[in-house]
Amino acid sequence: MILNISGRTDIVAFYTPWFMSRYHEGFVDVRNPIYPKLVSRIYFNDVDLIVFCTKNPHPILPYLKEMNKPILFQVTLTSYKKDIEPNVFDKKQVILDIKEISNLLGKENVYVRYDPIFLNDYYTIDYHIRAFEKLCKELDGYITHMIVSFIDDYKNVRENMNVLRIKNFTNEDFKKLGLSFSKIAHTHNMTVQTCSEYNTLEEYGFIESDCVPRCLVKKITGKNYSKWKGRNNRYCGCASMVDIGNYNTCMHYCKYCYANFNEEQIKENMKNHHPDSTMLVGYLESDDKISVRKN
Repeated sequence: MILNISGRTDIVAFYTPWFMSRYHEGFVDVRNPIYPKLVSRIYFNDVDLIVFCTKNPHPILPYLKEMNKPILFQVTLTSYKKDIEPNVFDKKQVILDIKEISNLLGKENVYVRYDPIFLNDYYTIDYHIRAFEKLCKELDGYITHMIVSFIDDYKNVRENMNVLRIKNFTNEDFKKLGLSFSKIAHTHNMTVQTCSEYNTLEEYGFIESDCVPRCLVKKITGKNYSKWKGRNNRYCGCASMVDIGNYNTCMHYCKYCYANFNEEQIKENMKNHHPDSTMLVGYLESDDKISVRKN
């Protein structure tokens, strides 16, 4: 089993004490997001690999040496300001943390995500090129993989259009960004790829790869996984992962986020988060149906 922590919320940034409590106790309970009375119980003994996905790795750093599982990191680091990412951690510190993770786990096990990319009058193609170049320069020697994607039409995006003020990409925009990002990445001994995109930009020098590729998983775990689909997207070929997070629990409040779509629900979920619970939000209830998940 590959554990995703998490595509539904930023557990590392906001819930590390809870996660480490679950890790040391040996299991975690996860409600089905569609059928909430169905609960999956996951034992860490059944976990082959942990994939941390976060905008702020800082809280988990002191605990990495306590974990006896293989670990991959995907750290999202974009150049948006507080109008778009109201509560994101200090990005200079995030860069220092990425370097520390690289030194600890090896640069092959740390991916940095510059995503999602969108355009408006302020966040132009030239803006993104400058920001990407600065980021690659600062991380030269510490990572080898950069991942980018483009903004999607999520409910939260539509509700924040007055802030995002999105402009559509033209073919020339894709070409300019693709050629520039490829050249910058190559200069700093990195590859660059898209994530779950129809437009992969391979014609401009991007590589064809998945965010959690099977060759890397096999190298780390020694196992061949029969199922390969990280999320419900026909362009996704990543390893099938089990997510232990909850939607509407991330306090970054990013205006483009797919996992937050109800800010009142976020506040309510925060009230119902208990560090001693076996699950992220609330407690087990007497009529919950618990099934042990093995894969």
